[in-house]
Formats: sequence, structure tokens, C-alpha cells
Amino acid sequence: MGIITLTTDMGLNDHYVASLKGTILKSVNPVNIVDITHNVRPFDVAEAAYHVSSCFKDFPDGTVHVIGVDSEPIVNFSGNDGSFPSILVYKKQYFISNDNGFFGVLLKQNKPDSFWRIDDVMSHPNLFKFPTKNMLLVVAARILNGDKIKDIASPHEDYKNAFSPVAVSENNLIKGHVIHCDSYGNAITNIHKDLFDRYGKDTPFIIRFKKKDYFIDVISLSYNEVPPGEKVAIFNENNLLEIAINRGASKTNGGAEQLFGLHENDIVRVEFTPKGSKQTIDDLFS
Repeated sequence: MGIITLTTDMGLNDHYVASLKGTILKSVNPVNIVDITHNVRPFDVAEAAYHVSSCFKDFPDGTVHVIGVDSEPIVNFSGNDGSFPSILVYKKQYFISNDNGFFGVLLKQNKPDSFWRIDDVMSHPNLFKFPTKNMLLVVAARILNGDKIKDIASPHEDYKNAFSPVAVSENNLIKGHVIHCDSYGNAITNIHKDLFDRYGKDTPFIIRFKKKDYFIDVISLSYNEVPPGEKVAIFNENNLLEIAINRGASKTNGGAEQLFGLHENDIVRVEFTPKGSKQTIDDLFS
């Protein structure tokens, strides 16, 4: 049975997602449909890439991921700067999206298995009205029904890369950003454990965010290593640094997002104090 996932910015207040699912059920049988999220900020392909990159590894080989964010093709007749529906093959899975920067953010520095531009887009301008349904899902159905990519699309070398902040490291400092606040109010950053570990296992550090009064100087293995209501920093399942309040999400507060005022794109700093670099951790605030 084929598997298709949906990631869109369509929300759930309108008929759009139901229309997508009806189209899939009419085109592929049997099929499993999995919603990754439909709450991506409108046209925010970087946020879509975050959600898909966080979970696609949990799906089996051959899964088809459809990303319906900023899906309408852009045709630039004076050059090659347009955006066209495309197929990325990566880690034995298929990602179908408009080439609007999503693929570059998803891959980061990794290389795709292959990349394809979907053929014959321009001869059907009527399909532009609902391109996720009328273009992307049509291709997804063909792949799930056994068609070969070479019969759907043509190999292409380049894909666009949308802006996405990258954590940087310099002079005993990692400077990152909050890239997502989840439904618990946990603030997830773009600071990866691999970058953090470059400074050594036992090197003292302090994580600073928002104000000098807000800092954490230990990485916990789980939320419950601190009492309920206390701030905590962990590396989550995707090895990204996360700042949270243990059991902090409720009707009266919203975890780190509300209590610390942390929002997406806010800066988070990790300052290390290797032996001989500073006398005390208090010097970080001087």
C-alpha cells in the first residue's frame, strides 16, 4: 500500500485539504494518507522544510511527500529564475513541490539522489488555479501507481534554496536562532548537537536568551530531569537544542514561548568557557 504525506499552508478551516484527500483517494487505491501539518505560515517554505525534515526519516522507502506551500509556478520568460513543479529523490523517498526554495532548505548541505523538473507544465495553464491538487498530486498519484519518473519529468541540475538562518560558531560562541515554537511552547533552535559537541564533553557553557536573567548551564536528557515549572534545555529527537518549561504548557501559560517571550527568529547564544578562557561563569555577564 502506498503512502503519501501532505504538508500545506491551507489550514483546516476551509475545504482545501478535504479536496486534496478526495483527489488522492480517487486516484490511488489502496493508499495511506498522512498529514504532516497544514498549519505552515502562508508561503513559508522554510517552515515547511523544517516540519518535513523532522519526520520524513520515520517513513518507509518509497513514501511520497507532497508539499503544498507556495505551489503556483512562476514563469519568467526572460530568464531561468522561475519556479516549476519538481521532484526530489532523497534517501529513497520522493518529495514533490514547487521549486521555490523548499528543496534547498530540506537538503541543507546534503546532495539529492536525483532531481527532476516536471514536464509539460506550461501547456495546462488552467491547472494553476489549484496547483497542489491539479499538478503536484497528479504526479504523486502517477508515482504511487507505478509510473517511472523519467516518463513524468526531466533530470535537472539546479534547485533553489530559500533563506533559512544557520547557526554559526566563533570564538567559544555558538549563535543560533529559534526556528519553531511547538504546541507546548517549547522553543526549538537551529543549534545542532554536532556543533555543540565540537567544544568538548566537559567544557562549561551557558545558554543565554532574551535577557541576562534567562540562562541555562546544563543540558538535560529529558524534561522531567527538572521539577515541573522549571526551565530546561535538551537536545530533542532531531538533535536540535530546545528550550522549554517542564510541564509548562497550560491555559495560564504557554511554556518557554510565553514565559520567556521567545519567538521564532530570536537569537539564542551558547557561550563556552574552556579552561583558561574565563575565570568564572559570572564573567559571562560582565
